[in-house]
Amino acid sequence: MAQISVQAGDFNISDEIDALKGGRTDMGAIVTFTGTVRDVTGELNAMTLEHYPGMTEAELARVAEEAEARWPLVGCRVIHRYGRLEPGDNIVLVITMSAHRHAAFDAANFLMDFLKSRAPFWKNEETGAGSGWVDARESDHAALKRWD
Repeated sequence: MAQISVQAGDFNISDEIDALKGGRTDMGAIVTFTGTVRDVTGELNAMTLEHYPGMTEAELARVAEEAEARWPLVGCRVIHRYGRLEPGDNIVLVITMSAHRHAAFDAANFLMDFLKSRAPFWKNEETGAGSGWVDARESDHAALKRWD
């Protein structure tokens, strides 16, 4: 069963892998994705993420369960942070474990495509020019469609 966390605090990638692995030896692949707050233009001061507690966790759990149904995973962990984050801060962690690498990679890609386009988070970017809400990009929506 997938482990889901929506939290304000940071995470330690190595600790999360060790906890999910739990001494198991039945997996041949552990795939991790860590997303960080990026500042492409050099103008981002911070990004604030908001969510609806309860609803967000339920939706992330639903999608993780879908990944577990599609691929033979032996472990799945999703952490998404909320609150005010600055460039370089960790924002998301996805860990998938499977006997074989293709399943672990595909499941991680599926989860990230969902998180980038449909996860119930609202992002507000702060720059020197002010702040504004950010929508998912069309390329993020297109990436999710490949899993239909």
